[in-house]
Amino acid sequence: MNDERRQDAAARVILSLLAEPGDADIGALVTTYGAPKAVDIIRTGTHPPDVPQRTWTAATARWAPRLGVLDGHDQRERARRADARLVIPGDDEWPDAVDDLGVHAPLLLWVRGDATLLSSAQSVALVGARAATGYGEHVAGEFADALARGGASVVSGGAYGIDGAAHRAALGAGGVTIAVMAGGVDRPYPAGHAHLLAQIARAGVVASELPLGVAPSRWRFLSRNRVIAAMTDATVVVEAGWRSGSLNTAGHAASLGRPLGAVPGPITSPASMGCHRLMREFDAACVTTPEEIRELAGWLDEAATPERGADGDAGSATNRLIDALSVRAARDIDELARRTGQPRDEVQATVGLLMLEGALLAVDGGYVLANVPEGRG
Repeated sequence: MNDERRQDAAARVILSLLAEPGDADIGALVTTYGAPKAVDIIRTGTHPPDVPQRTWTAATARWAPRLGVLDGHDQRERARRADARLVIPGDDEWPDAVDDLGVHAPLLLWVRGDATLLSSAQSVALVGARAATGYGEHVAGEFADALARGGASVVSGGAYGIDGAAHRAALGAGGVTIAVMAGGVDRPYPAGHAHLLAQIARAGVVASELPLGVAPSRWRFLSRNRVIAAMTDATVVVEAGWRSGSLNTAGHAASLGRPLGAVPGPITSPASMGCHRLMREFDAACVTTPEEIRELAGWLDEAATPERGADGDAGSATNRLIDALSVRAARDIDELARRTGQPRDEVQATVGLLMLEGALLAVDGGYVLANVPEGRG
């Protein structure tokens, strides 16, 4: 790194300590003057002629409390201890897609893991509720596993529920997963996911625009979501309540023109109300298979989309369940779990997906096949 790049990196670290993520006024100064000059302007209190007085007064009042505690050396020391590295715009590893955020784009990213994975050729955000149901976690896991095995990076926020299920499945598939954090990369959050985040750092990437040592907060989660939406080819909300924070990610994806998908759930489930709202009010695509996510992201043509339950994967959870069902005798979840040798929650989730496709009917407290699958008669 030459002197000019070092100065730019040092200035961006200072600015990240000064302002909260996505600060449009900082972003505008950096865009117009560059990061080193922006730092000088702020420190000297020089009013840029192109910034309205009211905007400048409000911005400087917002930054003033932190001007006396800017310590870039502390960040370098924390990075050394956490084995984290700095990535800034212009670096080969920088995910150019986040620049679509304009003045709200990240100034930098602190990274633990392989920074080159930030710019994967194919990436999708799988997000959703922390208080996920067994159905939601099952679907997130199935989707993440298939996408990761197909070479796509699975991006999420490292939280409990849908995020954790997606990360674990991608790791289990031997694929790439990226956790974008709402605090410093040296502050595992939630604490119960410290081991998971360490695994992600070894096999994928843990990234954040927040300074090291900074704790997450509600507004930082919401701000973080714009980065998840911007750096991926598509965002899929797997399960979300009416006011779930994952709807914020969906909103960012929509505003950026990124494809947006949602997974349907039972109409009686509060955990799926947000997904149904996205489909009804925000034109989110209804997705029920990994192939539909690939289609949503523009990675394949509709004509190339294979059907779920193809006999080429006779041992899959779907086919095992189909084999255990009858077209005449209704069988309940407990009996299907016994017949397939699968956990009850997984059977219930697979039943839900097959019902959405019209392959099953609910009758007499159980389920029957709507028709005899081809090749199984």
